[in-house]
Amino acid sequence: MLSYFFLLVSLLFLVFIPFVEARVYLDINAPTFVQIPIVLLKWKGVNKTPPALPVKVYEILANDLVLSGFFKVIDYQYLPNSLQGKEGIPPIDSLREWMSAGGEILLAGETSWEPGGQNLKLKFHLFDLVEQKHIVGKQYEGHHQVLRKMVHRMADEVVLQLTGERGVNNTKIAYVALQGGSKEIFIADFDGADVKPITQNRSINLSPAWSPDGKRIAFTSYLRRNPDLYLIDLEGQNLQGLSSYPGLNASPSWSPDGKKIVLMMGMEGKSDIFLIDADGRNPKKLTTGHGNEASPTWSPDGKQIAFVSDRAGSPQIYVMRTDGSDVRRLTFEGNYNTNPSWSPKGDRIAFCGRVEARYDIFTVGVDGSGLQRLTSNSGNNESPSWSPDGRYIAFSSTRYGGSKIFTMNANGFNQRPLTSGKGGESSPAWSRLFE
Repeated sequence: MLSYFFLLVSLLFLVFIPFVEARVYLDINAPTFVQIPIVLLKWKGVNKTPPALPVKVYEILANDLVLSGFFKVIDYQYLPNSLQGKEGIPPIDSLREWMSAGGEILLAGETSWEPGGQNLKLKFHLFDLVEQKHIVGKQYEGHHQVLRKMVHRMADEVVLQLTGERGVNNTKIAYVALQGGSKEIFIADFDGADVKPITQNRSINLSPAWSPDGKRIAFTSYLRRNPDLYLIDLEGQNLQGLSSYPGLNASPSWSPDGKKIVLMMGMEGKSDIFLIDADGRNPKKLTTGHGNEASPTWSPDGKQIAFVSDRAGSPQIYVMRTDGSDVRRLTFEGNYNTNPSWSPKGDRIAFCGRVEARYDIFTVGVDGSGLQRLTSNSGNNESPSWSPDGRYIAFSSTRYGGSKIFTMNANGFNQRPLTSGKGGESSPAWSRLFE
């Protein structure tokens, strides 16, 4: 898909005004955060654009804005009668009539595509209804087969203009899904669409981990009956073996520069944390002692590794330097804490903890302070994975029966299912932001 995709961005207007400056420090995870009411006008199809196309753009865009958690989307169908029929981009001198819509921001746009042609154009304009000013306008042009990617890019730009940080709609989440008697690795967009299998080997495939450049996925597979570590590209091709020592070769985590992989290996009758080159060479044991060590995760600065150890009698989260030195225990509450995931912002670690026979998602500061419980009374919740901007967490949950992938804000709000399958889904891993 990427081989025939191109995206031309034409800056129609780029006006940063005091209103935008005030929004730069919006934080959806702040206790006092209030969603921005944004009016989404009926999307307009120009020239010979099929009527169904603007409807599709509107649906994707509205869903993206809702999923971001920043906005309360006001659908055009619920506007006053005098405004419902209006579509496309309004002139700036007509903004006053939109004050009755109940929003602070107005987002409007149009789509142009002629059937039989290859490329379509998406244009949007963003207005501040409070200040009665234009914020920004942009146009995107690309192959019609990547419509979703173009709309995601547009939604990310809206988030950028109103918060100072781009959204994560152009990211993907890899996960494991039960397929009959096998477990295969799939990837999906942030909104759960465009689901695609990465492995189809009818074996047991586990623990997907994205490479920092977003081009490959490391994972564990029983393809040759031993839990070995492999590497595969996003087309499900170019399978490469990385680590096939007898016993476990599991739970990979890439170094931020993509040159190393830390993983759990069972070479001496118990599991330990090892470091290998990204091509599988030069294994180096990092942990020592009699406990079992598992589930390593790299810090975003590449200087530390968090992992699980039962050296004190029960599984707890520990942190060490990347050479195995300066080991310190991070978690002390609860008797079963696993699956650490280090925030891209570097300030917190998410993990799974057992409480009263159920598993829930927690976060804690890297110094062990500020413990927060994010899920409760909703089945088992496991395997947290941060979005690349640190605003969201993906996880698996059995709250609706079978295990499915969910996402939530980093403070536990806005919990939503990502996948719509029958269950049997686990181990989500969030990709980098794709351009």
